Amino acid sequence: MERLTNFIAGEHRPPESGQWLDVVEPATGAVYAQAPDSDASDVERAVSAAAAAFPAWSAVPAPERSRVLFRLADLLESNAERLARAESVDTGKPIALARRVDVPRSIANLRFFAGAVLHAAGEMFETDTPAAGGAERALNYTLRRPRGVAGLITPWNLPLYLLTWKIAPALATGNTVVAKPSEVTPMTAHLLTGLAREAGLPPGVLNVVHGRGDQPGAALVAHPDVPTLSFTGSTRVGRWIARTAGDLLKRVSLELGGKNPFVVFDDADLDDAARTAARAAFTNQGQVCLCGSRLIVHRAVADRVVDALAAWCAQVRIGDPLDDATDFGALTSDDHLHKVAGMVEEARRLGGRVVCGGARVPPARLPARCGGGAFYLPTVVTGLDPACRVEQEEIFGPVVTVQTFDTEDQAIALANATPYGLAATLFTRDVSRAHRAAAALDAGVVWVNCWMLRDLRTPFGGTKQSGVGREGGAEALRFFTEPRNVCLRL
Repeated sequence: MERLTNFIAGEHRPPESGQWLDVVEPATGAVYAQAPDSDASDVERAVSAAAAAFPAWSAVPAPERSRVLFRLADLLESNAERLARAESVDTGKPIALARRVDVPRSIANLRFFAGAVLHAAGEMFETDTPAAGGAERALNYTLRRPRGVAGLITPWNLPLYLLTWKIAPALATGNTVVAKPSEVTPMTAHLLTGLAREAGLPPGVLNVVHGRGDQPGAALVAHPDVPTLSFTGSTRVGRWIARTAGDLLKRVSLELGGKNPFVVFDDADLDDAARTAARAAFTNQGQVCLCGSRLIVHRAVADRVVDALAAWCAQVRIGDPLDDATDFGALTSDDHLHKVAGMVEEARRLGGRVVCGGARVPPARLPARCGGGAFYLPTVVTGLDPACRVEQEEIFGPVVTVQTFDTEDQAIALANATPYGLAATLFTRDVSRAHRAAAALDAGVVWVNCWMLRDLRTPFGGTKQSGVGREGGAEALRFFTEPRNVCLRL
């Protein structure tokens, strides 16, 4: 059994407490590794190392920082199969998905920001307006400087993908980093640290502390020498971070939960809409913040779309995540499976009709190795009140609910009728309706006739209880830098 370690000041170190957490393979239910059960003392060491490394790293020219990140991306690419397997074992997702999405996107994150930092532009204003004391001319220009130590906290559903999404812009802009990955899925973060050292990242520039959110996570949020925090996770934890960081006047980015609508109008390409709705509902077993968990479909075509969705659920290949043929793997933990199952039982109590799924995968359908795994059938539920708890709260699992509408206004009202506003999808052939509806949806990201088609240059984030701030492209470069205006009298 492998014991993972923290990565502080360029060295792999055991936790100061000497305590360890079991890491469970969700497809089998068996412990396969141990990770540090770190505490505030480990965070203190990591922040001290990052603070000590900041002056030198921030002074490194952007092309050199870029070169190191490109080298790290190359190392991820040469270790792609090892990383994909580690991600599959750690999370329960199909290895085919990790190969197709998680590892390539992690590489793309690093390469994108390694290149973007070379093309970032400042601002300049030639001032000739009257000022106090008379008319004067001046040149104003804005410098953008790294902010110091960035605290990055990432979730368990896309461990490497989201860790690199935050690390890349932070390091590219000259900040140093203390990262706290999820204790549930720590393996690829551990592997990344070895590759970072091999890539030539100086000691202390990247530090990774493993452990529970209420220990090193809380210590990192509250540390006075960490002025910048980027968090992806639950809305409940995001609220606590906002309160704590607000008292300390930290800069914060919060990418939180979603209850995303997937709206299908009666003029849509229904075959394409149904196929995409299945992907949007059940990719990574529904454990993606952008999943379309609320299907909102025109009454005239609802039966056809729901039947197609149920047919997809019946034929999807559920099995060992390490089998290349598997389409649908395990949930990330048994505890999370119980939460998902509890929401489905709540739906039944509220009078919902479970069209398909609604139970654990029978062990007989699984390989012997996976008999104790956290497998739950893809589930479709109809007939719920839109205001009920199941329709309002994020389930974060393979459960999609169905509502019907008759008019465009009803569709938009249903789509917006939750506390969340992360993403939305709509299918229609009417271009005017597409623009009109996209503008009316309460969402930070709207897809029209597609889902999860991402461009790393675009701003990413949500409204309402789905978060604060934006990531991606120029937004990320701005977030991790401090603007300084210089006014030079001519």
